[in-house]
Amino acid sequence: MQVGTPEVTSAHFAGSVLLLVVNQKVYVYDYEANFWTASTGIQHPVSHVSGDNCCYSGNSFCMDISNSVFAYLRGDQVSQANIYFSNSRGYRFQKYTQERRAELVGTFGGIFSFHSLSQVGLLLVDEQMAMFSYSDHPLNRSFGLPFDYDRALDILIAPGLKGILIFWSEKNLLVSRNSGQLVESVQVREGQRILYNSIVKANITIHSVAANENELAVLTEENNLYYGSLGIQSSSLIKFADQNIWSQEAVLMFTDVGMLEILTPLRDVLFPAFDFQKCRLNIQALLMDPQLQAGVCKVELLQGEFENKMYTIDMNSQLELTALMIPRPGTLPVPLVSVSNPHSLGLQAVICEDGYTYDGNTKHRLNISLKQQHHWGRADPNFTSSIKRPTISTITLDIANKEISCVDLKPLTALISVGCDLEKKIVIQNEFSACYHGVLDPVALQDNYSYIIEREAYDPNFQGQQAKKDLEVHYPYEKLGCPLLAYYDIPWKPVVELWREGKFQEVVEAEYVLLEMNGLFTYTYSLTAGTAGCSAQPQNWTTITKMAGDTASFSWDRENYMSCHDPNYHEPLRWPDVPYQILGGQTENKVVFDQRNGIYIFFISIVDPSYSYCRLETTFSVYVYGAFPLSIFPPEITIVLLTAATLLSVWLAYMIPQLLHTEQGLEGNGFWVRLYQRCRKSGACLWGRC
Repeated sequence: MQVGTPEVTSAHFAGSVLLLVVNQKVYVYDYEANFWTASTGIQHPVSHVSGDNCCYSGNSFCMDISNSVFAYLRGDQVSQANIYFSNSRGYRFQKYTQERRAELVGTFGGIFSFHSLSQVGLLLVDEQMAMFSYSDHPLNRSFGLPFDYDRALDILIAPGLKGILIFWSEKNLLVSRNSGQLVESVQVREGQRILYNSIVKANITIHSVAANENELAVLTEENNLYYGSLGIQSSSLIKFADQNIWSQEAVLMFTDVGMLEILTPLRDVLFPAFDFQKCRLNIQALLMDPQLQAGVCKVELLQGEFENKMYTIDMNSQLELTALMIPRPGTLPVPLVSVSNPHSLGLQAVICEDGYTYDGNTKHRLNISLKQQHHWGRADPNFTSSIKRPTISTITLDIANKEISCVDLKPLTALISVGCDLEKKIVIQNEFSACYHGVLDPVALQDNYSYIIEREAYDPNFQGQQAKKDLEVHYPYEKLGCPLLAYYDIPWKPVVELWREGKFQEVVEAEYVLLEMNGLFTYTYSLTAGTAGCSAQPQNWTTITKMAGDTASFSWDRENYMSCHDPNYHEPLRWPDVPYQILGGQTENKVVFDQRNGIYIFFISIVDPSYSYCRLETTFSVYVYGAFPLSIFPPEITIVLLTAATLLSVWLAYMIPQLLHTEQGLEGNGFWVRLYQRCRKSGACLWGRC
């Protein structure tokens, strides 16, 4: 761990660990366990690490954000830069590749995960100008607007996942509110008057910068403290009264809304640890100085039940949010609602009066409707992100042109995951089971019930080939309950229900697939690729299994499904007579069972990529009845034998009466009469009557 003279060039908190780049290597310090280690997987020198944090505890989706870290060397050509990515909070890295990076021109200025935009952004620097390149549709077809970059800028990602970036150096300060798509200079104000349009013109030297979700503070070497709001519109700073607060080692840190600390480390001559001198500032109290001309906040109350919460919007779902605003008497502030990722999340907001307070102030209620941008029908397809890809966005409610004195009136923000709703599941309707009709005994099924599958009926490799021996299957009643009942000679398909949080939602009409889990292949489908109207060769379990290899047997899902009715699916239709193995959707396809009675245990997977982001899967059982045992002889031989026996019976019925009237017939008749009398006499003796 010794590195000679250490030089720290970058640092990042990832959850409960601190990542430090020391002498072009990444080190991890777990401050909860007091444990140091070096990162693994990085084969080249690096100068910086970048990442973000999500503070919605207990959410797995949120943990993935905090675990994601990039490591890179700033200054290389972007096409040749060595970039590493970690999804383990920096403990292990692997080489990161991105499509079309070889086509980019310029110097590599950094790489960042813009989670609020569901993009990865590369900063390109060329001839004292910089711009961002993005990883995914629709932003990967263009660049962000260029901005001045005459010297290296440190980039601070403001907390809150709102896409706010702060670019700063000693002589410049820039802000972006949309993950680098538009970068603007920060103005310096005095009251309502603009003193400088940019920090460059203010001729100050920045020493330290701090930001929280809504506030920005700057400490300069000229011993001045500047403060500003990261509002929904333009950002600006005001200068507080001169104080003796600067030192070479001083830094800024927000501890709460409107509470700022200036920290200065104090060296102990007897102990290697440092103490800190803390200068605590109450921003709201400082803004009361009339010389600052901060103005009076026009809003008394802004609140909503969605503040600092996380929601999930699945496909075809909608979210309704409400907020309450109470303005000061005689004012009419304008509330603004924005989303950080408009390519994925669309909104509609309506404001209305909602009564009065005890003081006579008007209450205004804001109703916000959120759903996927695709389903609003108002955006061009070239603007919306891919509907197959889960994304996230933040929604922010703020006041337009809010006064800088509204320190305690922070914007209302919520995190929206456009993805899988983990509360959803599918259930197979089982109103009339085999136990309900008395075909099977539930008591027997619960008593370690097992059954035999003949070797001619199953294939353990799911290839439709006969097995070498019979298979004994233990029936898991605790998991499957009593099987459904299906008659073998009637085409059948299950009724699939969608449930959420224990409540029925709808009957699923989306496309899904079935597979018998023990390898039974004694069933087929009522439609073929041709009769199903396919324009391309449909997928089936054989092709999917070959694609997946040995990774999983039941691997057909929304991620790898391609509809044969999709015009963008160009697999030629070579075999129109093969069974069409997809149920639901726009076809009336059903399962057709062979002439065999028994239990089938099916795996079911919803494969329609436009129904839900979740992998909706389950297992259920079916008991097929009504099939007579198969004949030992071929049907042709049976028909011939029955026909011959019928003809023989007719011939004997005609000939026997005719023969009885002949001499041979009379002799034969006498023989049978004597035989009958003899047998009758023998029977009487047997019973003791002779």
